[in-house]
Amino acid sequence: ARPRAWTAPAEWPTPACPTTVPPSRATAALSLPGGRRSAVAVALTLHGAGPLDAVRPLLDEARSLSVPLTLFLVGTFVRANPAYVASLGAAGHELANHTANHKTMGGLSASQVASEIVGCRSELERAASTPGAWFRPSGMEVPTEVVLREAAVAGYQKVIGYDIDPRDYQDPGAAGVEQRVKAALHPGAIVSLHTAHEGTVAAFGGIVAAIRAAGLEARTVTGLLGAP
Repeated sequence: ARPRAWTAPAEWPTPACPTTVPPSRATAALSLPGGRRSAVAVALTLHGAGPLDAVRPLLDEARSLSVPLTLFLVGTFVRANPAYVASLGAAGHELANHTANHKTMGGLSASQVASEIVGCRSELERAASTPGAWFRPSGMEVPTEVVLREAAVAGYQKVIGYDIDPRDYQDPGAAGVEQRVKAALHPGAIVSLHTAHEGTVAAFGGIVAAIRAAGLEARTVTGLLGAP
């Protein structure tokens, strides 16, 4: 995800990487930007950060439409709102890791990348008793070898990208967000959206309607790709 308008008012310290980490089944995670074109569904993913009052409207809209989401949450948001994050998981949304502080990962050393991944994982475990089903790096569209390697070491065997990006973080307006998603919509797509942007909230119902009109189902990433 590209950096967006909101930034944390202060960066919380990231927990140090533990001396023991979950054993990885591979030397590097797989990078997956989308699902199979033969799928009958798309996955709607949200980059979750920002003031809680600005995040709630989009999640409320998803609830009203009975749409499950994969929420790539920033660790600072999780730490500030642990009860709310736990309630999202209990409501059927899929929680996932979007780094501790939403830094531009391509400019970090391997140890810093590891700290960002493990930091968010720790926050998710504290808030919701899960490390998150998936990982998505911040500040990049295509993960580097370092990111893929450190993701695997931290226990994430697949790094999830996206193949539909309406650039809603640029605030093009609801019509712009909706039209960009509709124009690119295809079976197996993974759609990238952001919380705390009014245009995204206003466009969400139209996006869901377009998915359903195309004979597709809006699912979580696990619902699209299967278990991690």
